[in-house]
Amino acid sequence: MSVISKMVNPLLDWYEGERRVLPWREEPTPYHIWVSEIMLQQTRVEAVIDYYHRFLARFPDVDSVAKAELDEVLAQWQGLGYYRRCEMLYRTAKIISRQYQGEIPADFATLLSLPGIGRYTAAAIMSIGFQKPYAAVDGNVLRVVLRLENSEECIDDGSVKKRIEEALQKVMPKGSTSAFTQALMDLGATVCLPNGAPKCGSCPLQELCQGKDSADRIPVRKAKKERRVEKRTVFLLCCNDQVAIKKRPGKGLLANMWEFPNREGHLSLAAVEKCYRGSVTPLAEARHVFTHIEWELRGYRVELEEKPQEADLHWVKKAEIASYAIPAAFSYFKKDL
Repeated sequence: MSVISKMVNPLLDWYEGERRVLPWREEPTPYHIWVSEIMLQQTRVEAVIDYYHRFLARFPDVDSVAKAELDEVLAQWQGLGYYRRCEMLYRTAKIISRQYQGEIPADFATLLSLPGIGRYTAAAIMSIGFQKPYAAVDGNVLRVVLRLENSEECIDDGSVKKRIEEALQKVMPKGSTSAFTQALMDLGATVCLPNGAPKCGSCPLQELCQGKDSADRIPVRKAKKERRVEKRTVFLLCCNDQVAIKKRPGKGLLANMWEFPNREGHLSLAAVEKCYRGSVTPLAEARHVFTHIEWELRGYRVELEEKPQEADLHWVKKAEIASYAIPAAFSYFKKDL
């Protein structure tokens, strides 16, 4: 019997007493699981909970998302980051509303065909939302299993993920797929922690674990590429009680979001005064880190006597700026309006 098959019962017993209380678990409908999993991608659970409550209050089901404008949905997502997730969720809601009468399909292959839903998210929806035996394997689960096996395989290798997914699929407990999936999630999130700092004394699998003395080097990872650093100058163009914003392109980084006008590079105060006729005030600099890019931001507030003739500028009242989905990369300067 493999170590993976031996872990099922002790893991389920542990989960019954140690499970985290999370809002999407209280009513684990396929819609709730879908929304929570999209929000949780590359984001800590603690940061998601308030956004989840706010989003569900405004969009209680698939059809309510599908009927809204994209800007409305992005506004509810504002501050959560990785906005492409939200755009994909919106596109998928449109498809589900139109093709599946607003009901999330209980079919793994169909879920995989929808925008923004990969194997992990599809498996989570199937196992938690529909109680079907699909193994949801993300970085937390991979770390748990590789340490359990004392395996020095690279966690970033797609073939390793496929092997572990297939192994877990074979031991999914009938009638308890939801508990098993969430138990693995919780074990990786609260006990078998990353960076060589697991809480082995609290682990229900400590007697089975073959890698508890190797946690400082397992999992093995590929070397990370250094982030590209870009300098940008951001303008708060103000005229009376209004401020200028503009829509970002429909593809690429922060697609379809609203932003304050900006340019590549760091402009000097003198250069900005040549660009705009008005009173220019330098703002505190900021830095924003994306997955592969780092922005070093320099900002200027410009009090204009009249609006410049730039066709792509959209003028809004300062008091209404909160209703526009402006990503965190530009929100550093909101306080200076």
